[in-house]
Amino acid sequence: MYFVFSIISKLAGRTIFITGASRGIGKAIALKAAKDGANIVIAAKTAEAHPKLPGTIYTAAKEIEAAGGRCLPCIVDVRDEAQIQAAVEAAVKEFGGIDILVNNASAISLTGTLETPMKKYDLMHHVNTRGTFLTSKLCLPYLKVGKNPHILNLSPPLNMNPVWFQNHVAYTMAKYGMSMCVLGMAEEFRSDGIAVNGLWPRTGITTAAMDMLGKLMGGEDTVNQLRFPEIMADAAYVILTRDSKNFTRNFCIDEDILREVGVTDFDVYAVKPGTPLMPDFFLDEFLDDFAKKSSPITGAGAKQDASAASGQVDQVFKTIMAAANEEIVKKTNAVFAFQVKGAEEGQWYLDLKNGSGSAGKGESPSPPDATLIMDSQDFVKMFQGKLKATAAFMTGKLKIRGDMGKAMKLEKLMGAMQSKL
Repeated sequence: MYFVFSIISKLAGRTIFITGASRGIGKAIALKAAKDGANIVIAAKTAEAHPKLPGTIYTAAKEIEAAGGRCLPCIVDVRDEAQIQAAVEAAVKEFGGIDILVNNASAISLTGTLETPMKKYDLMHHVNTRGTFLTSKLCLPYLKVGKNPHILNLSPPLNMNPVWFQNHVAYTMAKYGMSMCVLGMAEEFRSDGIAVNGLWPRTGITTAAMDMLGKLMGGEDTVNQLRFPEIMADAAYVILTRDSKNFTRNFCIDEDILREVGVTDFDVYAVKPGTPLMPDFFLDEFLDDFAKKSSPITGAGAKQDASAASGQVDQVFKTIMAAANEEIVKKTNAVFAFQVKGAEEGQWYLDLKNGSGSAGKGESPSPPDATLIMDSQDFVKMFQGKLKATAAFMTGKLKIRGDMGKAMKLEKLMGAMQSKL
């Protein structure tokens, strides 16, 4: 049961065009508006069931109509101008206009510069930045004559802290492109009474992308640190029902917006209430909190800690091999390289692709599918469960190069190690 703001249906009869709304946050926003009796245009690619991802534009449309709204599902790849234009025209023909645009469609690849194929770079920039700009451009003529018109981009506050660029500059550039659309268009169309705002979650949300990252970085334990998409839907509702002439050019955080309207209990949004929440990218408050919890030990304590770490990296690999078996090798089917720095500097490998598996110090006999780079103390702490892999990755303590899909397969192995180290 999520927060109910008013018995008045503020979005009744309004037409909302949402990109990427066949699942996740986009669909949650659509369902929230549908309960008011809004008209929803789903502009998304998934027309047929995906083997790994839930929902299509048609299954989402049924849910929206069951919730009380009208729905027009449109097959749209936001990289294709003709498809967007056709969907906009269909929306105007079906519902008489467009009052709200939600730019939700996004692509993500958390890879470094050398590990980012240009095909993946182009995908992120074409979907995130170009798709947002283009869809806004095509909807704007109708928003100008819409009722309390809004554009809402699901993008973060602009933050020039290098930590948010250093590990995935291509993704950050593409996502910040959406935020720059907020900054520029809010001023460009202020005189038209069109609000343009950004919305970003304080914590990780259980979208397909975050679930994948969660499984990569820490398994079910990490997924339990997320919130459901409904928190973003409730925050979007607050923004989209505000006066467009007076609320524009804001980079909103979901939790802050909800607190403004009296929400105090956020457990209802948590995957597992009581579990510490995983902050999202681009928010420096997470870095401050992380620094407090992992402040470096100095003096005699630091020497003792470094001394204790000596030899533990080798022990980690011995423990891994003691737990490895043919089933793990078959399921993992990957070779990993570990570049360890600090007190126990060196290179190790873990071959879970060939024979019954092997591990050791030095270069791998076979080319690695993924390379993990960490300080030796952080490496040991991560396998012991004392350092969350997600936090290590987000703050640059853990760097992953190569096949992220292969790296995901370490998750179960890490979970088994934490009980033995």
